[in-house]
Amino acid sequence: MHRSITLALLLSSLPALALNGGLGAVPPEVDRRTPISTVEGFLAAAHARDDARAPHYLFLSHLPAEQQPFEGARLARRLMFVLDRALWLDFSRIGQPEEGASADPSFVTLGQVTLKQGSRSIRLQRVEGPQGAAWVFSEDTVRAIDLLFAEHGSPLFETLPPFLFVRPWWVLELWQWLGLALLVVGSALIGRALEGLALRMGARATGLTKLGWDDQFVAAGRGPLRYLMFVLLMAAGGRLLLLPPPAQHAVDVGARSVAITTVAWFLLRFVRLAARFVEQKVAHEESGEDAGRVRGIRTQLAVLRRVADVAVVLVAASLVLLQFEVVRNVGVSLLASAGIAGLVIGLAAQKSISTLLAGIQLSITQPVRIGDTVIVENEWGWIEEITLTYVVVKVWDLRRLVVPMSHFLDKPFQNWSKVSPEILGTVEVYADFRTDVAAVRAELQRILAQESEGLWDGKVQGLQVTGCTERTMLLRALVSSVDAGKSWDLRCLVREKLIGWLQRQPHGLPLVRAEASHSLPGEPALLLGVPAAVSGRPGGNTLVVRPQE
Repeated sequence: MHRSITLALLLSSLPALALNGGLGAVPPEVDRRTPISTVEGFLAAAHARDDARAPHYLFLSHLPAEQQPFEGARLARRLMFVLDRALWLDFSRIGQPEEGASADPSFVTLGQVTLKQGSRSIRLQRVEGPQGAAWVFSEDTVRAIDLLFAEHGSPLFETLPPFLFVRPWWVLELWQWLGLALLVVGSALIGRALEGLALRMGARATGLTKLGWDDQFVAAGRGPLRYLMFVLLMAAGGRLLLLPPPAQHAVDVGARSVAITTVAWFLLRFVRLAARFVEQKVAHEESGEDAGRVRGIRTQLAVLRRVADVAVVLVAASLVLLQFEVVRNVGVSLLASAGIAGLVIGLAAQKSISTLLAGIQLSITQPVRIGDTVIVENEWGWIEEITLTYVVVKVWDLRRLVVPMSHFLDKPFQNWSKVSPEILGTVEVYADFRTDVAAVRAELQRILAQESEGLWDGKVQGLQVTGCTERTMLLRALVSSVDAGKSWDLRCLVREKLIGWLQRQPHGLPLVRAEASHSLPGEPALLLGVPAAVSGRPGGNTLVVRPQE
């Protein structure tokens, strides 16, 4: 009876002697029945610095029994660092056989840890015992822990207090959250300082040249350069914190996104500043014969700048979105069906694409330019703004007429300043037949010379009889101005002055001449309710008024 009990005790102790015999009895909270329970239990015990539980998840039987407690605790901490920082564990796939690998029920591979020379597999090993199977980290994995830790860890972290390794949120430990906070603040301060230093050096270098473009290049870097320095410092500092793969991936994606956005911001600012520089450089030419060329340059800059803005924004947005797996998969699917997708998108965006191309064509052919005087839809005004899809016309009464871009390519319109802003204006006045035309012509010359208030440019002036009726003749005065606005004011001034001069003449304004005679018996008299010069024959009781040329 005693021999049977002794034999049973020896048999029950064999698993302990075979697997980590130097650690003693396995604590009841240690669950090693499945690969997932082993990985989860090991990470929980290692992060809690529970040196009594964590070593039981390792295969330590190759070590002497007296070294297993101490070495087990040390190796467990180091393996935890390696798993957290060098391996992205997908718990949903733990225990599933790998594709193309031979099925071995005794081992499960968690992943590969990269080294400077090759890589190492992190594996779990199934050990059979009287109480069932137990999954532990395999012997080859335990033997490689020191090698893996030498590249992915640091002895400094083994001396830090345990509370710094608590995970308050997500996959980062407390010391890593504190390190990230210090890294953000430090990167922001250092980035600002580096930006100021770079801008001062750039300003000093550009001061030695007379190009002007380099000044705009340096000015465009104010702001974007700061954030670019910030993300570069964050990306470099994140490596020092030994972040886990999910956190490091998030930091890398964020840094790349901010870097792409910053470069796009810099390009947009540089294009805007360069366009403004060109406009200011040719601003002194906005008079005389070069005004049309200057307006053409302004129009090209406005349209091409918008094209560049759209292109930069689209490319930057595409690069940012392509970092995400979901968007990348959608892009690959669209490329796979490029024929149908291109046809559908082309048909749907036909109007938008044609409008965009019309805007580019308008900037090249330039039927209208910013500042041109036009008549569109019977409205007189100036071209105030040209976009890729529409043109804004500032009407003379300060209304804005928004015209589609295609209108200027498909329909006729008047451009009064296509070649030159100079324009001829006409003033028509009705006068009596006995008006001295030569005197009116002399009065016109006097008005233009003495009372035009700078509205007349001194080039063209004339007066002609261009028509007549049975009662009056039509006088047309022709005057010239430097632009349409001054031409309108000059026409109004000449019309007012000529009418005033005609009012002061004895035979200036049109007159209605009539002949007075005796009416026949029973014939009604015709009375005119207009001013008239009456001439007729005396006699009779009734006055008949008939128009006479």
